[in-house]
Amino acid sequence: MKETKAFQVNGFIGVLLIALFAGGGVFMLVQQSLPIAVPLLLVAVALASGITVVQPNQAIVVTFFGRYLGSIRDSGLFLTVPLSYRRSVSLRVRNFNSKRLKVNDVDGNPIEIAAVIVFKVVDSAKAVFDVDNYEAFVEIQSETAIRHVATKYPYDTFENVELTLRGNAEEVSSELTTELQDRLDVAGVKVIEARLTHLAYSTEIAQAMLQRQQASAIISARKKIVEGAVGMAQMALQQLEENNTIELDEERKVQMVNNLLVAIVSEKATQPVINTGTLY
Repeated sequence: MKETKAFQVNGFIGVLLIALFAGGGVFMLVQQSLPIAVPLLLVAVALASGITVVQPNQAIVVTFFGRYLGSIRDSGLFLTVPLSYRRSVSLRVRNFNSKRLKVNDVDGNPIEIAAVIVFKVVDSAKAVFDVDNYEAFVEIQSETAIRHVATKYPYDTFENVELTLRGNAEEVSSELTTELQDRLDVAGVKVIEARLTHLAYSTEIAQAMLQRQQASAIISARKKIVEGAVGMAQMALQQLEENNTIELDEERKVQMVNNLLVAIVSEKATQPVINTGTLY
């Protein structure tokens, strides 16, 4: 199915025609001319059945004895095909908040995920005739797309990978929008935006994953501290040698580097030991 424009006439002109036919029929009834009065009144009733009101951001799908005649998108009062069946379809932008779905990411970790889908109907004929209930169709396909995208990526990673659900929300949302649009084209629905609203580990592994994240953060911080400490020790030795402040043998250099590393890396404040010399 593809949306087409239905026959429509300005509704005020239609009301005027109905009034003229009805008035003529009544006049002929007064004149006792039934052969003319009855057809005029029937035409007035038939035209009255074609009067329809279209609200802003609404489409009226017109069918005549099971045949699709077209849709009316313009808002206002219109006269369309008499004795036709008309169904309204909202063209407004709407939100759909999915439930919190429990799925496994690509690593098999159970996670909870939810998203909000912003969509609108762009083809009223497809929305009415190609799917049974387009609103329910959007809901089911949205949850299916969310599950599919969630299983393609890890929730988080401590290795160098391209995409993760937690670290690349924009890319994941873009892929979710694209996949969802492919699924909803058949219903005449345009996906304006799809974004994750909830993302977390499932309760049964949340504590273990938190400990893992904390351990990773501690290791990363320690690595940075050690790198900085080594650099500072190298810089101290280099400046001492360049300024000829003091000459150290290899053993003294090792001891000095060891002391610097301990002082910088240690979590607690170090207590200096002052060497005042020897007795001999």
